[in-house]
Amino acid sequence: MIRMTEPSKITAVPDHQPAAGGIAARARASVGPKYLAGLNPEQREAVETLDGPVLVLAGAGTGKTRVLTTRIAHILSQGRARPAEILSVTFTNKAAREMKHRLGQMLGHAVEGMPWLGTFHSIGGRILRVHAELAQLKSNFTVLDVDDQVRLLKQLLQADNIDEKRWPARMLAGLIDGWKNRGLMPSQVPSGEAAMFANGKGGKLYASYQERLKILNAADFGDLLLENIRIFREHPDILRQYQQRFKFILVDEYQDTNVAQYLWLRLLSQAPSSLASPRLRGEADARSAAGEGDSPSTARVETPPHPDPLPASGEREKTKNICCVGDDDQSIYGWRGAEVDNILRFEHDFPGAKVIRLERNYRSTGHILAAASHLIAHNEGRLGKTLRTEDQDGEKVTVTGSWDSEEEARGIGEEIEQLQRQGDKLNEIAILVRASYQMREFEDRFVTLGLPYRVIGGPRFYERAEIRDALAYLRVINSPADDLAFERIVNTPKRGLGDATVQMLHDHARKRRIPLFEAARAVVETDELKPKARGSLRDLIAQFDRWRAQREVTAHTDLAQIVLDESGYTEMWQKDRSADAAGRLENLKELVRSMEEFENLQGFLEHISLVMDREGGAEDDAVSLMTLHSAKGLEFDNVFLPGWEEGLFPSQRTLDEQGRAGLEEERRLGHVGLTRARRRAKIYFATNRRIHGTWSTTIPSRFLDELPAANVEITESKGGSGWGGSGGYGASRFDDMEAFGSSYSTPGWQRAQANRNRGGGRTGGFEEDAARFSSSSSSGPDFGSFSARRRGPLTIEGELVAKSTGTTSEFSLEDRVFHQKFGYGRVTKIDGNKLTIAFDKAGEKKVVDSFVQRA
Repeated sequence: MIRMTEPSKITAVPDHQPAAGGIAARARASVGPKYLAGLNPEQREAVETLDGPVLVLAGAGTGKTRVLTTRIAHILSQGRARPAEILSVTFTNKAAREMKHRLGQMLGHAVEGMPWLGTFHSIGGRILRVHAELAQLKSNFTVLDVDDQVRLLKQLLQADNIDEKRWPARMLAGLIDGWKNRGLMPSQVPSGEAAMFANGKGGKLYASYQERLKILNAADFGDLLLENIRIFREHPDILRQYQQRFKFILVDEYQDTNVAQYLWLRLLSQAPSSLASPRLRGEADARSAAGEGDSPSTARVETPPHPDPLPASGEREKTKNICCVGDDDQSIYGWRGAEVDNILRFEHDFPGAKVIRLERNYRSTGHILAAASHLIAHNEGRLGKTLRTEDQDGEKVTVTGSWDSEEEARGIGEEIEQLQRQGDKLNEIAILVRASYQMREFEDRFVTLGLPYRVIGGPRFYERAEIRDALAYLRVINSPADDLAFERIVNTPKRGLGDATVQMLHDHARKRRIPLFEAARAVVETDELKPKARGSLRDLIAQFDRWRAQREVTAHTDLAQIVLDESGYTEMWQKDRSADAAGRLENLKELVRSMEEFENLQGFLEHISLVMDREGGAEDDAVSLMTLHSAKGLEFDNVFLPGWEEGLFPSQRTLDEQGRAGLEEERRLGHVGLTRARRRAKIYFATNRRIHGTWSTTIPSRFLDELPAANVEITESKGGSGWGGSGGYGASRFDDMEAFGSSYSTPGWQRAQANRNRGGGRTGGFEEDAARFSSSSSSGPDFGSFSARRRGPLTIEGELVAKSTGTTSEFSLEDRVFHQKFGYGRVTKIDGNKLTIAFDKAGEKKVVDSFVQRA
């Protein structure tokens, strides 16, 4: 652009672009197609920037789905491409269907002819069927599910004389899936990883598995992309065909892509800095293998195993229109292969890329966004953005301490009832837990209160397969005539008692009109069954007889543990190498723990019957209960976040396995949890929690120290026996103990109070903590005090926790004592302040002396 100033002089005027958010930009947003109406300037820029690589960093609640869909509508309405020339990749079929529906609404007609809008695997499968012969398959190949994979791998293990009990087929299936997610063919598996299975035979078995798949004309889900990558590398003409076909590529949830998905996209998008140079991340850049968080500038790369399949650079410019939408702050699926580094490297992988940040949140209030942004800012591996809102600040995020997890559940239950009385719908209330076993106490509490609830992303606690199996064993012990329970576990774990054996038992039971258990007892005395099956069934009957006899002299909690161990059920899950096996074992421990609240096995099973009788999830208006991972993409007016304690959140297992990278993913999980809330976010932590069956003092999560004091309020638990004084440690915690009617009002508590009054314990006493924690100050709560609490347990010389700290007990051997739950007993052993007591009815138990009194 030029302007004449003098007849003999010309002055150049710089090009001008409207300032983001300025008058020109807002005026411009008011004109144009209807589908552009209502977009803010950043959203509109993301829609209209069609040429070249574009990364849209879309924070939580910033309208990313709308931007992605509107961008497709804009491409079509501008005539830049036909529907069949757009590759749009989503992570779920539901998201793909929603996108098509929205497109139809925007354009005023149904969208036809968009064959390349779908998930990675559905699109990869379509391409593979077209070129199946290049993968030594036929176009009608079968896609195996996980069960089919495991059966096939069992055959291969048997053929190679490998002990399947020692080296489970399911473990090998997990390894192979991980290799495929990283784009590794059998010849590319690192020798160190191949050695992880069957003394170095993992790579050989992977190769045999792939060969067997070809013979069966089958592929698994990993092959749908892995074979695509191989075909594209080995056949540049086919790759070029798809590169020329797709004029625009759009990718949703880019932060959740794994290495194979990344390689597939890089091939199709012709990124010049990727496969054109020897920088293919053949072994997941060594980062997914080792869990290292290399920065984009230091990430290790490897030479591709095949020649560069990309066309000449002159053709690259035609098909570089790739737009990836995602949020590095919401990358929470590293445990299943997602590589957050994919999005962090975008500008490095696609030189000249334009990065557009969507930071205007349309979901949450100001205080919630400020807390979430301040928390995630502690992560080093992020591109950086700050969520903001034009809405009101709303209520502050609350942090509430509870004495234990039971009080936590009571307090949250009472808050929900209060919200309901105020007119809030239960559908707009969610409880987001870090671990699924936390759900059990909330479910029991909701049943007690009569609050409808639903579990999202999985079954309710007592409906989980492992819990139903364990309960079936206990039901048969309690009632041998329970045919449904007996049939469920007669061959679980595997005992060689198949369908034919069960059918024989049914036939015999019907003829004699007796329960299945009695039919089994009769059948083992005959020769109708084969010797191996007869022996297995006889052993099972003997086990139940023994367990039933032990029931009279063994505490029901101990009996449950004995049954799970002796039946082989616990061992079955210990040997299972699937991703959810550890969670199932945790759930079994939580089941045994939950039985302690009941006097006997009969009472516990009656309680379960009441719980299971409720139609969970069928109510129109119900509280949503789910894990933080399941909550991604959802939003609620009120969100409760219990369990913010070290070891639980952040998860100690994640920290041990992944180090700093794991900590940053845990922090992203906290960010996701907070940004699910529209109006209220309420964080809870417990001072004591039973972990692996043992009471332990818990330390508030380090994430609490990372919240901004100005946006957080510390509140008092409504659970009936919480810490007093504005969430601090006021005297009411002990002075009002009798008024609370707490089960903790034992002499141990009185000794603790006396110790506090003498000035024992931590320097400054509870009154000083209460002053520091008081939320009445206009400057907000002093979150600096959380640091001190995180470095030391919240106890008074160990008196308040159900875990021995080595202090001397006031009791003596043979003392007669009383416990609120276990009744009367006699002290048989003393270890510090931990007593071993032979209870009259509950049997021998280990308890802390603060929970008992002399009889």
